[in-house]
Amino acid sequence: MPGNKYNGISSVVPTSRVERLLRDRELRKSSRASHPNDATDTNRGTEPLEHEGDNLGSSHVEQHSETAAIRGVLSEECEKQETRPARQRLLVVANRLPVSAIRRGEESWSLEISAGGLVSALLGVKEFEARWIGWAGVNVPDEAGQRALTKALAEKMCIPVFLDEDIVHQYYNGYCNNILWPLFHYLGLPQEDRLATTRSFQSQFAAYKKANQMFADVVNKHYEEGDVVWCHDYHLMFLPKCLKKYNSEMKVGWFLHTPFPSSEIHRTLPSRSELLHSVLAADLVGFHTYDYARHFVSACTRILGLEGTPEGVEDQGRLTRVAAFPIGIDSHRFIRALDAPQVQDRINELKRTFTGRKVMLGVDRLDMIKGIPQKILAFEKFLEENSEWQHKVVLLQIAVPTRTDVPEYQKLTSQVHEIVGRINGRFGTLTAVPIHHLDRSLDFYALCALYAVTDVALVTSLRDGMNLVSYEFVACQESKKGVLILSEFAGAAQSLGAGAILVNPWNITEVASSIAQALNMPPEEREKRHKHNFEHVKNHTAQEWAETFVSELNDTVVEADLRKRKVPPRLTPENAIKCYLQSNNRLLILGFNVTLTEPVDTPGSRGGDQIKEMDLKLHPELKGPLTALGNDPKTTIVVLSGSDRTVLDDNFGEFDMWLAAENGMFLRHTKGEWMTTMPEHLNMEWVDSVKHVFEYFTERTPRSQLQKRETSLVWNYKYADAEFGKLQARDMLQHLWTGPISNASVDVVQGSRSVEVRAVGVTKGAAIDRILGEIVHNKSMTSPIDYVLCAGHFLGKDEDVYTFFEPELPSDNISMAKSRAIDAFKLSGERKSSLKLPANKSGSKSSHGKTQRPLPNPDKKTPDHSSGSGSGRRPSPEKTSWNVLDLKGENYFSCAVGRTRTKARFTFGSSDEVVSFLKELAGAKSSFKVLTNLQS
Repeated sequence: MPGNKYNGISSVVPTSRVERLLRDRELRKSSRASHPNDATDTNRGTEPLEHEGDNLGSSHVEQHSETAAIRGVLSEECEKQETRPARQRLLVVANRLPVSAIRRGEESWSLEISAGGLVSALLGVKEFEARWIGWAGVNVPDEAGQRALTKALAEKMCIPVFLDEDIVHQYYNGYCNNILWPLFHYLGLPQEDRLATTRSFQSQFAAYKKANQMFADVVNKHYEEGDVVWCHDYHLMFLPKCLKKYNSEMKVGWFLHTPFPSSEIHRTLPSRSELLHSVLAADLVGFHTYDYARHFVSACTRILGLEGTPEGVEDQGRLTRVAAFPIGIDSHRFIRALDAPQVQDRINELKRTFTGRKVMLGVDRLDMIKGIPQKILAFEKFLEENSEWQHKVVLLQIAVPTRTDVPEYQKLTSQVHEIVGRINGRFGTLTAVPIHHLDRSLDFYALCALYAVTDVALVTSLRDGMNLVSYEFVACQESKKGVLILSEFAGAAQSLGAGAILVNPWNITEVASSIAQALNMPPEEREKRHKHNFEHVKNHTAQEWAETFVSELNDTVVEADLRKRKVPPRLTPENAIKCYLQSNNRLLILGFNVTLTEPVDTPGSRGGDQIKEMDLKLHPELKGPLTALGNDPKTTIVVLSGSDRTVLDDNFGEFDMWLAAENGMFLRHTKGEWMTTMPEHLNMEWVDSVKHVFEYFTERTPRSQLQKRETSLVWNYKYADAEFGKLQARDMLQHLWTGPISNASVDVVQGSRSVEVRAVGVTKGAAIDRILGEIVHNKSMTSPIDYVLCAGHFLGKDEDVYTFFEPELPSDNISMAKSRAIDAFKLSGERKSSLKLPANKSGSKSSHGKTQRPLPNPDKKTPDHSSGSGSGRRPSPEKTSWNVLDLKGENYFSCAVGRTRTKARFTFGSSDEVVSFLKELAGAKSSFKVLTNLQS
């Protein structure tokens, strides 16, 4: 990592991501200032074989500990750097290697470097040592040829991936060029012969995944610890997942050189979810513009149901950073080329040829997205409306042929030729024509000369990832100061929009007017526009782009490591089971939703299957474990859920356990009747007014739902459109705070996609003391509880249930969580918690501001608790008491399910892990019981 040079600058360690990146940027600047000729020397003698128009190819203690953690991570990175070469290795993985390979004999190959946008970006970079991994573009079936080509490519710092013809046909020609490329450029999926397309799609996608795995195999073979792996473009969207599966610690970045479409376009792709998940395996995902990055985050939010953040996309606590990195060009190479004798000769020749005429230029691949027909038609309209310019301007259109064997491209070529012929026949003379059209590429020096004599450059792309022709034109215009007309649908419009004339290429009239504006623009305005764009092109080079991406990728890994250190570890089943078997009185508190529920498998379903997911069902594999654990007299199970009583009755009625519904406000043993644990003077007068608001927003938000409970109201928009749901939730909260609940004693609890209104103090942690008192009395416990497992997918407001049992917390910290504890429970002043219960078991616990009475009918609404009725309350306890909780730190296991930002000690990744653990726990208990019986 470049950070290993920080020690020579300052001893102060940057503590934030922005500080680290700014420092790294200053280091790169100072390095370039001290070695100004390095990039220049690297690029000399490298000249493209073929030019392409774009770049395909909190508290003081917390703050102190966080600073210490950052220092620790950075020092670890520096230690790793000491074992690496002077420069960090960068493995650049792209579909094609930057070479053209020609076979001269059985074991003889000739290679030539072909510099495109990506190659130019990395040639002058001195911060790292780049090695290329990709397909050489030729089929090499024999082992001798493969060995010879591998050896030849090694001299060019290239490593080949050998793909056979069938894979290339299905993967490259099929899925990449026939499915992904049109879709990403808003051309849609193939429509002709739909059944055949559907059938072939499956085989093409299978070949796509196979090819990506072949790339991954080569990367894994050559990967060394500390390397950065940079995957490029839509050809390798599956690669990050393959690499992370091999090594989760590998630094992986992925960059897309095309546009990324809006989520409504991307969702038409049959493999949409699988590809998005695969890309999200990368640490850093880059795009040319913020629009493309925003579309990607939106697709992940709307299609996958994940959480979009300002930094990127979050999935179960893991953050994939998503950012925009606009690419540039090697501007100094173009500027230097203008002084070359062969370029000056061509400039003079072109000036003589077009004396007395203004030169307009278009350089594009002959492709559907480049808008060549629209450009020529706009030029025709300009000539029609401005007859005085008919013999004073010429349009030079360079159209580089591509995919000449594809019928659609052949049709486009014919269309362009027909339009050019018609316009030249209409406005041309015997000695001059208004359009010069070339179906071929130009060498680098000829292109520079053409850029230098151009007065107006026309870029009319219908969709373009970036389009570097505009950059190259600006770089060659230091003396001419020509005007750039640029499509607003090209990525370059966001970088060069201030100095260019932006147009909608579909509006022929607008483009024609812009041509007139450019040709008649005063010199002063031309100079101002050019100066702005020239500074941008000169400073935002391809080398700066590459260095910035790798620097941010390195820092993203550091940031992820810092986040990982704040995440509680996964529960170790062996230790939890060992402590369970050695204890005498165990308490298991389990959540329900996302903890014990059966997962709903809805592959590719947008927003999930709402009907199935709303119908909460106990995981079928838990019936045996829960039965076994519930039948153990030394084990007490409590299912603590926000769901209503009916849901818990339906799922757990057959087991021997306690059910606590609506965040513990209602309690019953499965062999008994429901009772309320609510405080006696709980104010519920706010319910009707809040319900009206929730009903209003439910009607106005498709697929949202209102859940009416007896102690709370929940508005859930999990299945609604993600962006619209957030807006509606924001409006709802604003209305609630200024109206119905402005003076009410309520808590508003915001979930990831829900809004809940409860009476103040209604939390799982506040209810657990009352629940525990009832359980202890009911079971007539004679030994203290010495083992507690508390696991659930609880909202932040309800995580006080974790701290309630926490033996390791200072007494000051737990006093708030236990402030509502019943009189029968006493808190010790030590770090170990002790709860007190009356020695006379028939007396039960005191009625500390609550009622306890049977509730035989769960469907009846709870009576008004404001009357202060004390019916059903047991007599107050005697003063004599004994320890109910004798809980040591090693015997307490609090576990958050599916959450990483939590107060719990440990985590479970999903309900599947909970199921697996409970099965192990039940099995170990049975085995331990058998062993104990044999020994006795």
